[in-house]
Amino acid sequence: MSTPPEPPQQPTPPSDAPAPPSAYPYPSPQTPGPGGPLGFPPAAPAPQGAPQSVYAQPTLVGVPAQPGQPGQPPQPQPGNPYLQQGPYPVVGPPPASGGGGAGRAVLWAALGALVASAAWAAGVFLIAGADKADLAGYTAPSNLCNAIDYSSFKAEYPTNDGAPTRNRLEDDALDEGLCSISLKKTTSTYADAYLYAQLDLHKKTDPGPEFTAAWKNYGDSHTGYDVETVTGIGDEAYLVSNDTTSGSSSGSLYATLAVRDGWVTYTMSYSAYYSSYDADTDPPTLDEVSDMLRTDTRTTLADLKD
Repeated sequence: MSTPPEPPQQPTPPSDAPAPPSAYPYPSPQTPGPGGPLGFPPAAPAPQGAPQSVYAQPTLVGVPAQPGQPGQPPQPQPGNPYLQQGPYPVVGPPPASGGGGAGRAVLWAALGALVASAAWAAGVFLIAGADKADLAGYTAPSNLCNAIDYSSFKAEYPTNDGAPTRNRLEDDALDEGLCSISLKKTTSTYADAYLYAQLDLHKKTDPGPEFTAAWKNYGDSHTGYDVETVTGIGDEAYLVSNDTTSGSSSGSLYATLAVRDGWVTYTMSYSAYYSSYDADTDPPTLDEVSDMLRTDTRTTLADLKD
């Protein structure tokens, strides 16, 4: 490798001449002055034509550079330059004493967000727990016709229906059983009345609000029907009836007892249609039918919990 030629010797400057520009990137210690925009003294202006340094002294924001000894570069600043304040606040413990209000505010804000998140999660679990189906100990039988009790009606209509109609639905959201029975007296060839029962186990949604709205207000949506609140059966129960009979040869009698117990609903309905051709000349009255519905519903619901 060739050796670069010796640079020409510069004449010695007079003692009162300004110091020549330094090739060291830091400002000359012989040129004190007011702090620059970044907090350290600016370098002495270089004479025209002199080379300019393109480097600047690294510094922490807001901390002035520490000057070095004459003829030496300024001393590096204390602290880790990688911990300079960035655009986002660093969350950490508040200082032990004095100042630090902003740091404490950031810490408390972070802790508040953590507590709020925990409270939200707890609320989600509580709400989820509240949506658990309340089946009140009931089970859905495979054949509702074999599970319901209608002893009171059998006393009035002793002839057994050999082929009752039944159906069953089993789903993740709903278990349902249906049963329709023809009621006959011993002197009758055809059915004198009909008994219908339906059991629903709601496993996904609470039927309470809709059940109340439908049965408590049944008379508002069905002209001619009376609604009576029944106590002592389930959480709530309603007896809905319509009686247009005139003696035993005309009119109709309809009555339903609807019960909700938890998320389980049960209805038992009686219906009879009279004409002059009927063999039954002594049908039960509305009061008698209402008592039968109450008695057999209580027994059925107790049996379905076993």
